[in-house]
Amino acid sequence: MDSRIVARSSVAGAFAALLIASVASPAAAIPASSSGGGAVESVIDLPDGFQPEGIAIAPGGTAYFGSLADGDIYAADLRSGEGEVVSEGPGTPSVGLDLDAMGRLFVSGGDAGDARVVDTATGEVLASYQLTEGAGFINDVIVTRDAAWFTNSFAAELYRLPLGPGGALPDPSEVETVPLGGDWVQQGFFNANGIVAAPDGKALLVIQSSTATLYRVDPATGDATAVDLGGANLPNGDGMLVIGRTLYVVQNQLNQVAKVRLDPSGSAGEVVDTLTSADFDVPTTVDSFGNGLYLPNARFGTPPTPTTTYEAVRVDR
Repeated sequence: MDSRIVARSSVAGAFAALLIASVASPAAAIPASSSGGGAVESVIDLPDGFQPEGIAIAPGGTAYFGSLADGDIYAADLRSGEGEVVSEGPGTPSVGLDLDAMGRLFVSGGDAGDARVVDTATGEVLASYQLTEGAGFINDVIVTRDAAWFTNSFAAELYRLPLGPGGALPDPSEVETVPLGGDWVQQGFFNANGIVAAPDGKALLVIQSSTATLYRVDPATGDATAVDLGGANLPNGDGMLVIGRTLYVVQNQLNQVAKVRLDPSGSAGEVVDTLTSADFDVPTTVDSFGNGLYLPNARFGTPPTPTTTYEAVRVDR
């Protein structure tokens, strides 16, 4: 998520003023055929005025997108490009998204300071959590084996939603605030952004947008250590994705994705490639399907209107 649009919207309280009309009702997810095979679209058109930010892709090829305008969740079939709103938003943003194995979508609530969990089959909101009453922009989320973790770009803390047996969702009283410590530096307007699990699953990786620094975070303590990238940094870091030992870091204003080869612990790595596309227009987040990466274009340099066009773009990974 880019800081410029947040600054404009948060200070002015303007997210609500940017609402787009939606007449869709919650519906079942767009059906897609079995994972991996078949032709896919290189550009997925999203609704006019949607203002996308987050993306999460189910194994069958249904991609879910969140709207900064009103929090709607839009589902699209990556093979046909067809889609529809499957869950109406609360009138506040939907930012980072992640899916669990049960088909539940975990949604970061931006400047509302909250998070919610959506059943993608019905569009029903299964649970909502107020993560902070203070300075907050709940930006990104990663679901691990036993918890969902959320970043706050305005405060040096993460939020842990513990998952019980069978993935049981916690009571709001069970949500934990984990302060970021160790080497973490809080600086500038926009701080913790994208979050993923390290390749070995024992730590979290968090990108610090203001300092262009990638951190490895101990989930038990919140202690952060800068990842050794051999002197490289990651300016404009936004959403991230780990596949095996490869980390993809979206660099929104640069219209590119850094490809980083990590060691198993996520303590060190090397930037081995940079991916870009002529179709990029400030991409923010990333997920994969088959041998491709999909990124929604947030178009932060374009004034949003109800008729502004938006899309997601595929690049080879």
